Amino acid sequence: MAYEFHMIVNSPLGDILVQGTQSHIQFLKFVDALAEDELVRHEAAELAEVDRCEADWAESCRLQLQQYFAGSKMGKGFDLPIDPQGTEFQKQVWQALCEVEQGDYASYQGLALAIGNKNAVRAVASANARNPIWLLIPCHRIIGTDLALRGYAGGIERKAQLLMLEGLSLNCDSSDQVTEKTKLMIQSDI
Repeated sequence: MAYEFHMIVNSPLGDILVQGTQSHIQFLKFVDALAEDELVRHEAAELAEVDRCEADWAESCRLQLQQYFAGSKMGKGFDLPIDPQGTEFQKQVWQALCEVEQGDYASYQGLALAIGNKNAVRAVASANARNPIWLLIPCHRIIGTDLALRGYAGGIERKAQLLMLEGLSLNCDSSDQVTEKTKLMIQSDI
C-alpha cells in the first residue's frame, strides 16, 4: 500500500516510521523491524520529491510519542486518528487491543474472550501479529496466559522495554536477558 504522508519519529528504542492519509495514521512501526516489502515502500517514499510530513496528525503524533517515551501516562491511550487497514475480524481484534491500557496487559485467550469467540485464540494471535499501527494499537501488551512475553514483531527485547517503560516488571535484570519465556512479575494487592 502506498501512503500519501510519512514521517520518521526518533525514539530511545529506534526510529519509528509513521504513514497515512492527510487525516489518519494507517501505519506505525519501528524502522529496523520493517519487513522487506515495507522497507522498499519506505525507501521509495523517502525519495519522493513532495514533502510528506504535513498530515493533520503529524505534530500531534510526534509530540505524543515523545511524551510516551519520556514516561508520561497516556490515560486511555494515544489521542490520534487511526485507520488500520485489515479484515473485519482483524479490526475487531485491534479494537479490543486498544482497550488494554498503558501499564496493563492481556492474554491472547483474554482477547478472544473479549471479542466473544473463546475458540479464536490462534486467529487473535494472527491478527495481533498483523497489526499495522504498533504502539497506538498496543499489540506489545499481549502475553501468554502463563505471563510469558511470547513474540513481538518488533523484537522481544523491545517488547520488554516497552512493558517496563509502562511500569510492568519482568523476571530478569535487563532487557538484553529477555527471551520469549521471560515472564511478567505480578504484584498482588493482598
